[in-house]
Amino acid sequence: MILDILKYPDKRLRTIAQPVVSVNSDIKKQVKDMFETMYDAPGIGLAATQVNFHQRIIVIDISEDCNQPFCLINPEIIEKSGEIEWEEGCLSVPNYYENVKRANKIKVCALNEHGNTFDIEANEMLAICIQHEMDHLNGILFVDHLSKLKQKRLQKKAEKQDKKL
Repeated sequence: MILDILKYPDKRLRTIAQPVVSVNSDIKKQVKDMFETMYDAPGIGLAATQVNFHQRIIVIDISEDCNQPFCLINPEIIEKSGEIEWEEGCLSVPNYYENVKRANKIKVCALNEHGNTFDIEANEMLAICIQHEMDHLNGILFVDHLSKLKQKRLQKKAEKQDKKL
């Protein structure tokens, strides 16, 4: 099922997601729906917060052919190093792209969609994507990493878009 993606400046995007207590059939369905929504959008990552489901779930697929999906439930960054600046966009902030600095290399511990614990080491685009989606789980948007001036411009642009709808 394709879910509705919340759009900036929707206040629900600021909700801090709660840990998943049990990877049960409801969580597995949510993961499946999130993948369908991400591919339909189209995007390379989606956090549960973006679809107004406030539990710590991320789905990602950065492959060209959209054939390497993976899910992180209750992800935690346990190591990070280096710095990289990359142009980011967001399904919740459509048609807006800006450079953001993040850690270049990270190690993450999470559960998969079957409830099994795993670690993943990621760098460059995958590391950026994971950090971007984890920010969503903490009520943070990529635009929060921008200068106050750029944030104000985007806020005004988003408010104008809201009035048109």
